[in-house]
Amino acid sequence: MNLKKTVQSWLISALNDPITKILSNNSHLTKTQLETLLIDVLSENIAGRSLKYDEKARLRLIKAKISRGAFNRTLKQAKDNVVRAIYTVLLLGYLGVFESTTLDPYLEIANKLSTYMEAYKNMPNQSEDLNEHLKVIKMIREELQTSLTHLSNP
Repeated sequence: MNLKKTVQSWLISALNDPITKILSNNSHLTKTQLETLLIDVLSENIAGRSLKYDEKARLRLIKAKISRGAFNRTLKQAKDNVVRAIYTVLLLGYLGVFESTTLDPYLEIANKLSTYMEAYKNMPNQSEDLNEHLKVIKMIREELQTSLTHLSNP
């Protein structure tokens, strides 16, 4: 499979994941910014080589061709939003907000997300263990979806 199909297949899978949808809908990134950032960060790992920005621009999911400049502008916006989110977290930590118990539900979800990702990493190879593992992953995902949806609707 060629690079474009491989990257786009991975992007579609990642962006359609129910947990990704909830998290991205409540983030400061637009869908286009998230897609562009993922291409910038992960496409070289998939390709196994360094890619130029015009090559990365061609990996986008949209049908119309976009310019390297448009790709770079969207990438800059995404990176700016990520940096601002990090500064927000640092500011809240500096001001002592993280010591408040009102953030406990968010920390619990962060721990559940960690458990969910760890379950994916430790996927067994044998089919009898695999079915049980998939049930656990499904249960964790459903619990995460419920918790995230609840927190995103104040």
